Amino acid sequence: MLKKMYPIEEAPFLREVVDVISNMYRLGWDERNGGNLSYRLDPELTSQYLDLTAVKRRIDIGFDASALRGELFLVTGTGKYFKNVAACPAQNLGIFRVAENGSEIELLWGYEDGGKPTSELPTHLLNHAERMKIDPEQRVVLHCHPGNTLAMTFVHDLDERSFTRTLWRMITECMVVFPEGVGVIPWMVCGTLDIGRATAAKIQDVRVVIWAAHGIFGVGSSIDEAFGLVETVEKAAEVYMKIGDRPIKQSITDAELAELAKAFALTPRPGYLEL
Repeated sequence: MLKKMYPIEEAPFLREVVDVISNMYRLGWDERNGGNLSYRLDPELTSQYLDLTAVKRRIDIGFDASALRGELFLVTGTGKYFKNVAACPAQNLGIFRVAENGSEIELLWGYEDGGKPTSELPTHLLNHAERMKIDPEQRVVLHCHPGNTLAMTFVHDLDERSFTRTLWRMITECMVVFPEGVGVIPWMVCGTLDIGRATAAKIQDVRVVIWAAHGIFGVGSSIDEAFGLVETVEKAAEVYMKIGDRPIKQSITDAELAELAKAFALTPRPGYLEL
């Protein structure tokens, strides 16, 4: 008896990705073809919407992703505009499996105009692999260019401890959302293995990495988690930029941050609070 297949357009994971991409574009985080997203899919669920044996084409990815062989991913395409994804998902997105050789992917759906995955694929796959070592539920890597976070990298020093402490003080929720702090990488050429490896080295300890003068990477076990991380960092950066050089008359103290962490049973990054 043939297994019943449902239309891919009805897949919950596809709807989730289309919705969050549309939201990021609406927020101004993904101008032109900026930004990218990858979602590690559950094979059992995906098989209800796609024939996982029907490989449309193989694509060389130019690096070794053997650590993820056999894994399924839904990934935005290179050169694609987020504003166009909702109208034509099959042209702007793709679903593929990392091949056994680790150097190719097997396209199962999408990239219908002959396209390929985002140029930031090395960073996405390297970071999935690193996070999966400490969080087997890791599913999403989200990259975008939120304006206030970018602006903050021009006027704030890039020391991770200092950057984190400033964000924690801008909004009470920051300590709750990212008690481990944020990673920060000085400007590097994007789309390279070097920036992918530098980000992966940070992502072992944090779930948000900021690329100076470029953007932000957030990871998580769900779309909501990854988006929420980026959203919270961006709101804190917005508050910081709005304050500007005006004197701060009151702020959240380190003792209050410690009290907040205790109330929510959280462990702040060691050495980041001055108590």
